[in-house]
Amino acid sequence: MEYSLFTKLAAEFFGTAILMIFGNGSVANVELKNTKGHHAGWLNIAMGYGFGVMFPVLMFGAVSGAHINPAMTLAQAINGMFPWNEVLPYIIAQLLGAALGQFIVYLTYYPHYKDTDDAEAILATFCTTDADNKKLNYFLNEMFGTLVLVFGALCCLMDPWGVKDPAAAAIVVGFIVWGLVTSMGGPTGPGLNPARDLMPRVLHAILPIPSKGTSRWNEAWIPVVAPIVGAIVGAWLFKAFFA
Repeated sequence: MEYSLFTKLAAEFFGTAILMIFGNGSVANVELKNTKGHHAGWLNIAMGYGFGVMFPVLMFGAVSGAHINPAMTLAQAINGMFPWNEVLPYIIAQLLGAALGQFIVYLTYYPHYKDTDDAEAILATFCTTDADNKKLNYFLNEMFGTLVLVFGALCCLMDPWGVKDPAAAAIVVGFIVWGLVTSMGGPTGPGLNPARDLMPRVLHAILPIPSKGTSRWNEAWIPVVAPIVGAIVGAWLFKAFFA
């Protein structure tokens, strides 16, 4: 069944919002003071992001492809796997969805943002940073992480077994994200998605949060550009060897 562009955009909007609620919501639960999950650990965050990707792909994969990531949309278009006339609408829907999802996280954790005086912990609930404060490492981690994500997701969703059983493929994609956060997530978070980093960073800059510190705009281009580069290479590898 072919859905209208409006329906596809709604799927991308709500799918990206769900990604943010599960993903950055899990970070807020771990990092902010006096939550039930305070200091629950990295696996809690990895699960949040894994489920945050798995559920939208299950819900909307058959509607819009559930890109929920501008890097995935651009990578597929550049490699001839997605129509260019839908790229900008998809990205706008993803950016707006990311903003909504992050704002919901802010609202639900509002008392805990007020209780938290650690600026780094607060920033972590919005966007990524490099643990070693090295821009090159930041770029490489986000690039290679997104490369693996896009390559793995396309292999799952577009290979014959995934086309035959899209629900199973969506579940495996969720586990890919879960595994990536546990394995390659240490240096940066990770972001792996320009919308997931950029729009929350904007909200971090404008929302009235005590002790929030700087939004670190000097490095904000990295989790936007690096995932796009990695996604393009990942999609090219899939198309060259397995499409």
